[in-house]
Amino acid sequence: MSSPIVLATWSFGTIATAQGWKTLQAGGAALDAVEQACVAVEADPQVNSVGFGGTPDRDGRVSLDGCIMLSPAQRGAVCFIREQMHPVSIARQVMEQTDHVLLAGQGADDFADAQGFPKAELLTDEAVERWRELKAKQAAGESAQQVNREEATAKGIAATPSTTTSTELSEDEPPHDTVGVLALDADGQLAGACSTSGLPLKIPGRVGDSPIIGQGLYVHPQHGAAVATGTGELVMGVCGSFLAVEEMRRGAAPADAIAVALQRIRESYDIQPDHQVGMIALTPDGQWAHAALVEGYRTAIRSVDRDDLIECDTLISA
Repeated sequence: MSSPIVLATWSFGTIATAQGWKTLQAGGAALDAVEQACVAVEADPQVNSVGFGGTPDRDGRVSLDGCIMLSPAQRGAVCFIREQMHPVSIARQVMEQTDHVLLAGQGADDFADAQGFPKAELLTDEAVERWRELKAKQAAGESAQQVNREEATAKGIAATPSTTTSTELSEDEPPHDTVGVLALDADGQLAGACSTSGLPLKIPGRVGDSPIIGQGLYVHPQHGAAVATGTGELVMGVCGSFLAVEEMRRGAAPADAIAVALQRIRESYDIQPDHQVGMIALTPDGQWAHAALVEGYRTAIRSVDRDDLIECDTLISA
């Protein structure tokens, strides 16, 4: 028997870990835990970078991406959905009901309809107001990334370009995006999931790392799991989550595996002040670690003896 654990990105990860832990504590499977963890965050309007209430794109519409994974042969994903609130649950149906891996756009929404998922309005009044503010700043010559940087600088913290305000759950946390969840159940099975509304004011159709297997998420039942959050375009250039799991396959500890992936990112890009990538890795025996490019990232954890939101003090310096 394994000791169950669930881990999630950012301060709103506490919403995810609370829900996921209910499943694990009742003897449930890791797959169910990560799905329900993401569903809880997707449905919370306070979280402005995932699901309902997510920050709109350039044209004022919300689009969502997500994936779920058990193994290289068991994974599913959806991207650019606009009519459904829970991309991770739809991704699970892609994994379990089709021979495909990734469905996109209207096709993904139509698939969700056929699977019985109810349509949902994703845009909130608060998101519309924020979108108008961003558009006004953009018209004045500022980018969404600049707005992120200004807001974070005012708080004395590092910024990321992935959304435009700090979550209300943590006033001192920088802007961010994806909820990424990893879980290990009592039977020793690993699972992972990601969900996001992506960059604010993104070009409609932009898809980042979150729904791409091997980028924002990768899970191997024998070797480990990894999830990434932050500037998706950076992760996508190095197959970040796959790289971390591959390092664990070669024998690296979770902390060392993440360090390799993040150092590869540092070596591959001209890192800007508004760039950030945070990662979590978890092994089948319950070892885990997290790290980030710059300060501001944190991880939520629930286990038999822990219920914490942990500041990440492992930074990958240039």
